[in-house]
Amino acid sequence: MKGHHRQLSVLTTLLKDDIVAENKVDIISADFLKQSKPFIRFLIEDKNLDAENIAKILSRSFGYPLIDLNSFDTAMIPEGIRNEKLIRKHNALPLFLRGKVLFVAMSDPTNLDALEDIQFNTGFPTELVLTNDHNLQIFIDKILEEEGDALDISDIDAEELADIDVQEERQEDDSATGDKEDAPIVVYINKILLDAIRKGASDLHFEPYEKSYRIRFRVDGILTEMAKPPISLASRMAARLKVMSKLDIAERRVPQDGRIKLALSKKKSIDFRVSTLPTMWGEKIVMRILDSSSAMLGIEMLGYEPAQKQIYMDALEQPQGMILVTGPTGSGKTVSLYTGLNILNTEERNISTAEDPVEINLDGINQVQINVRAGLTFPNALRSFLRQDPDIVMVGEIRDLETAEIAIKAAQTGHLVLSTLHTNSAAETLTRLLNMGVPSYNVASSVSIIIAQRLARRLCNHCKDEDIVPQPELEKQGFTSEQLSDIQLFKPIGCEHCTGGYKGRVGIYEVIKISDKMSSIIMEGGNSLDIAQQCQKEGYNNLRQSGLEKAYQGVTSLAEINRVTSA
Repeated sequence: MKGHHRQLSVLTTLLKDDIVAENKVDIISADFLKQSKPFIRFLIEDKNLDAENIAKILSRSFGYPLIDLNSFDTAMIPEGIRNEKLIRKHNALPLFLRGKVLFVAMSDPTNLDALEDIQFNTGFPTELVLTNDHNLQIFIDKILEEEGDALDISDIDAEELADIDVQEERQEDDSATGDKEDAPIVVYINKILLDAIRKGASDLHFEPYEKSYRIRFRVDGILTEMAKPPISLASRMAARLKVMSKLDIAERRVPQDGRIKLALSKKKSIDFRVSTLPTMWGEKIVMRILDSSSAMLGIEMLGYEPAQKQIYMDALEQPQGMILVTGPTGSGKTVSLYTGLNILNTEERNISTAEDPVEINLDGINQVQINVRAGLTFPNALRSFLRQDPDIVMVGEIRDLETAEIAIKAAQTGHLVLSTLHTNSAAETLTRLLNMGVPSYNVASSVSIIIAQRLARRLCNHCKDEDIVPQPELEKQGFTSEQLSDIQLFKPIGCEHCTGGYKGRVGIYEVIKISDKMSSIIMEGGNSLDIAQQCQKEGYNNLRQSGLEKAYQGVTSLAEINRVTSA
């Protein structure tokens, strides 16, 4: 009953401010009884009330101060009072000590039991400060993640690294990894990996040369040098990374591929795909950060124009056919495919994928890792899929005629097939299939849509500035007369929120639906130029036109479009 009175007092307060209708009070109370979440969170998430507004009203009505956690320094939280069980149970976060009084952030001012419980466990008298429930959740997750951080990172400077390489000659490479987690080399590599995750890098490059060693991160598609450890550490760093990737330390003559699952906390981990390459001066190691959350972005976040998005969605709804995504390495093909698969991933569909390697893990999808050494190739995997009663098949990459033929047969026999191909444009994709040896009638009858894509860096909204470009130059770049009438371009500046004026990336797409006319051109043996001309006649934007549209919208700069597309 005590809990019921608390809810009523909150609802009464919200009723006075017309946030809740009088006839809804009993319904809300009844609905809450079926929930296990805190009452304020229930109001926000299930009843669509505004978190900030609720916090202000409750602060005014109950007389508790309101705190903005976004501007709060986490360093003020005293050590030893971050009791995860208590924090989660009461949805309350101890913030700071003033004298001997502990101030506790909560979103529910009626939950006085929480204050008593925290006081009993910490030994400090408690005072309540109110905060926005949404921000409180984010803050609690952040604090507890830091607390449970599995990586013991300490700053290691060049002098410390120079000290540890003195003994290099007297040690076997195998022992370079050591068993002690506090060994400087171990801590240093952990620090590098964590820095890469924090900076939002997609790849890490560990590169040995004759007289130097460098570590580079690829952030937003651009490689940047981040560290230059002593060259004498090269073999030890390679050995450590190979141990983490479960690779053969003794094998330095041939390339190897592995995977690392790095635990950041109890609830969060990051996967790395690791590739080693023997070079003149040691092993170069490249690590790709595999982020499963990228597949959960939703199609709205990828940067498709409304018409392009509609074509893709319509193709996904078809019971059969082939969807091809093309572009160079690192152009976001996998994310585009997996976004589509995520839309299709429902209880009534059986989805199987063959990939080399499996980059993004998704529940509900049967993912097969290609293993050529064991005889599990793309063609073999595809043949097996067709005996597994599939609805949707995804092939990581069409590399040869055999894979292409089986994929096309699957598309012709009532399956939806998604795959990638390495070509420069949508028109070239069709001729590439023909050049592989696929008969033209098979290409014409099976391929539904082709998506060619690139990734361009997105301008930072905090610092971008107007870019003045002369009219003749704009015409030369390819802007249409409609665009030129009210065009406003922007250029990167650079601030504390971004890297060189850019933050994040946006997709630039060429989405082509194969029409009857294009099918005729393919059947008649037309080349990529004929197909590209037909695409223009049918009103499909090519990569360049889509890129210019992004610059026109102020999403990216003209210089960036010129970097990723050809005029």
